Amino acid sequence: MDIKGFTSAISQIASEKEIPQEKVVEIIEQAIATAYKKEYREKGEIVKAKVDGKSGSADFWLVKTVVDETTAVFVDESEEEEEGESKNQEEDEEIEEGKVRYNPKRHITLEEAKKVKKDAKVGDEIETKLESKQDFGRIAAQTAKQVILQKIKETERELIFNEYKDKEDEVLSGIVQRVEGRNILMDIGKILGIMHKEEQIPGEMYRAGQRYKVYVMSVEDTPKGPSVVLSRAFPKLVSKLFELEVPEIAAGTVEIKSIAREAGSRTKIAVYSEEEGIDPVGTAVGQRGTRVGAIISELGGEKVDIIEYLESPEDFIKNALSPAKISEVEAKEGRAIVTVPEDQLSLAIGKEGQNVRLAAKLTGWRIDVKAIGKEQIEETAEADDVDKIKEEIRKED
Repeated sequence: MDIKGFTSAISQIASEKEIPQEKVVEIIEQAIATAYKKEYREKGEIVKAKVDGKSGSADFWLVKTVVDETTAVFVDESEEEEEGESKNQEEDEEIEEGKVRYNPKRHITLEEAKKVKKDAKVGDEIETKLESKQDFGRIAAQTAKQVILQKIKETERELIFNEYKDKEDEVLSGIVQRVEGRNILMDIGKILGIMHKEEQIPGEMYRAGQRYKVYVMSVEDTPKGPSVVLSRAFPKLVSKLFELEVPEIAAGTVEIKSIAREAGSRTKIAVYSEEEGIDPVGTAVGQRGTRVGAIISELGGEKVDIIEYLESPEDFIKNALSPAKISEVEAKEGRAIVTVPEDQLSLAIGKEGQNVRLAAKLTGWRIDVKAIGKEQIEETAEADDVDKIKEEIRKED
């Protein structure tokens, strides 16, 4: 086995897969150590290799862990042979609290370790230089190849998982790859993300090749590799789109206080700013509605109501129920009773109760809406307005 050529070939493969050079070296050293052990050492031993990438030479060490002879459990060597290699893999595990099974191939007592290293202590690793070898048989070389392929695969999966784990709670651009039953598989770069039926916008049709903005719900490490769950229906998709579209929101000068969404139909979003001279609603809407228009377009025409957040619950609830005109709000103990003119009742409630439902989600208050009857209007109006209101009522009749 030509170690130098071997190293060069593996480095090229790893470069194509964007694996860091130091990780490549680690993989190669593990593989060569495995091949050396297979060819020249015994089962159960721990061999470490160090490769010089320039010369192609490799040095090897036998590694043993220092254990305290007073707490180690010594087993007869004949029993060790009968138990076989499967037991060797478990020998570092505690068999009793504070004790380990002693294996001379993997362990060294503290007394013996101090003869090699004076300041040795329990838990240290003692390395003994082994004779360097450059020639490995076919079986050893095949073992090294298998180790490398496995390690590269594991490393690639780990890097992809870490990369996308950092992208949780973010918005990515994805291309529909294919539709599998009710699920949509989307190409988001180095991996395919999955969008389940409940995370899709109702009524939105997905076809291969279409590009969409998607919200990264979660990233999990599974036996089959990283699994990325995407969403187009999650409310935070809208707030993240505003962050991308509105620099003031991204910078924090305008803050999104809350959001309520019924995907594919309507979203209400409450914005706020402490900065003087900044209109949070106007900033989010953009000149001639360009900013909110871009978001509505990305959401396939979903209506987006931008509302100013106010500290007063009564005023905030009034805003949240827009475009309806509210006469009075009485808010107490998590419940708000909202009074509206009779002609504004259906507008305040919304189609199938959507407007009041979204307003309740947005504000966190339970909202009950009632209309002022014609008689009530006459009783509560100012004296100089009564005649005018009566005239308007007669016109309606």
